[in-house]
Amino acid sequence: MKKEIQIHGLNKLTMLDYPGLLACTLFTGYCNFLCPYCQNASLVLAPSSQPVIANDEIMNFLKSRVGMLEGVCITGGEPTMFPEALYNFIKEVKKLGYKVKLDTNGSHPDILEKLMDEGLLDYVAMDIKTSREKYAAVCGKSGDKNFPIKEIEKSVELIMNRMPDYEFRTTTVEELHRREDFEAMAQWLSGAKVLYLQSYTESDDILINYDKKYAEMGFKLHAFKKEQLEEFAEILRKKIRKVEIRGV
Repeated sequence: MKKEIQIHGLNKLTMLDYPGLLACTLFTGYCNFLCPYCQNASLVLAPSSQPVIANDEIMNFLKSRVGMLEGVCITGGEPTMFPEALYNFIKEVKKLGYKVKLDTNGSHPDILEKLMDEGLLDYVAMDIKTSREKYAAVCGKSGDKNFPIKEIEKSVELIMNRMPDYEFRTTTVEELHRREDFEAMAQWLSGAKVLYLQSYTESDDILINYDKKYAEMGFKLHAFKKEQLEEFAEILRKKIRKVEIRGV
């Protein structure tokens, strides 16, 4: 078990990652999913090959920005894969007076609950990959008998019931999503505060560009047209209070 969180990247200033606040963003490594459209493939597949920023360096940076920055965003990879290290780190960040936003895939609800219990989270952004029936497949885990769908369901419940500030978000991909997936998601997330539909974007660090099995298949991903995303958004708005489209 890692005692210190492994931080592989630091964006020193963002006006986008934490809604309404000036913040910085920290990037952790490793993930238990292999979503083919993942934008941080190097952090997921080969984090040990990436530079590590010492925790002391991060804390010194945060101390130097007290009064200038308002929030700290922690993303990945999947930050909750090392719960003790994450918990200890967030405790130190909160002592400096920052608000903390955590990005997660929801596969470790126990650490989410612990952080909520102690008032250590101010905002949670959870990825909702697709309908529950297709979840494992979209996460690159088809056939995994231990896929944590129950844990994901528990995280959704925790966030909706206990977090005053949160967002769900879905990266939409032509090859992976159908209308019926959004119909099922609307039922599952009924009453949720907000869901963002994010349009798939090609980049040099997409997971399918690193994974040999996808390369051998000639597998490519494509974004939906804006008109299609608007159609999906209307389906979701029947059950979810706010649905917006990002990236188009």
